[in-house]
Amino acid sequence: MANIQMLDPTLSPLNYFGSELRRMREAHGLKQNELGAKLYCTGSLIGQIETTKKVPTREFAEAVDQALRTDGHFSRLVGLVLRSQLPSWFRPYADMEAKAAYISTFQSQVVYGLLQTEAYARAVLATGMPDDLDSLVAARMERQRILEREQPPLCWVVLDEAVLHRPIGGHEVMRAQLGRLLEFSSNRWMQIQVLPFEAGEHASLDGSFTSMRFDDDPDIIYTEDLISGHMTANPDTVREASLRYARLQATALSVEKSVARISRVMEERYGDRP
Repeated sequence: MANIQMLDPTLSPLNYFGSELRRMREAHGLKQNELGAKLYCTGSLIGQIETTKKVPTREFAEAVDQALRTDGHFSRLVGLVLRSQLPSWFRPYADMEAKAAYISTFQSQVVYGLLQTEAYARAVLATGMPDDLDSLVAARMERQRILEREQPPLCWVVLDEAVLHRPIGGHEVMRAQLGRLLEFSSNRWMQIQVLPFEAGEHASLDGSFTSMRFDDDPDIIYTEDLISGHMTANPDTVREASLRYARLQATALSVEKSVARISRVMEERYGDRP
């Protein structure tokens, strides 16, 4: 008889997901390969998810709900699973980001995480040489679901023009990423400005930062260093960051001119060439 690995469902969301998948599968009288056939995947994948060797995707969870008629049980659970895959130092920020009513951010190096395509996110996250890149990418894509709400947070993003020119992931990845930015040009909840090269020195040469406002909590400023992130609600820091952000917005191209700049870089730098 095969040695069945038993999970403690109280240890983590991933353990709970795996134990629930096994419980539901067995309740339906299905073997791993039989459930796999219903989901168009292998029985081996089912076994890996049941034993926490593989992190489930949202698509997988939704397919399980449909196959086993579990009324969205796994689709609701997978959000917790994917959030648990974020670095421990980043989870407090992700929790606050999910509750924010207004987010304003300046990004000097890469596209803001909520706006990244999957391929771009994969290239960015790969630079840290993580043990499980797929899980980190899935977790970042899960964060973006806050933009799909009926009332998403109002977001204002200022991107240094260098972000548009830095060829992360290669030609096709960058073209798709800039196309993704342009898709937001008609989104009333998302405003994107480009801080052009010709602006020269500006109010945040020290680097990127994000401000979050809430309906019932104090404003928070978030910054990152090489290995971790830092949040503060210190009034002096919030006031200084707000002043700097106002200067960045005033120096950046207008939203309309930013669309034109992104389009120009997209065609001139990443357009189709013979």
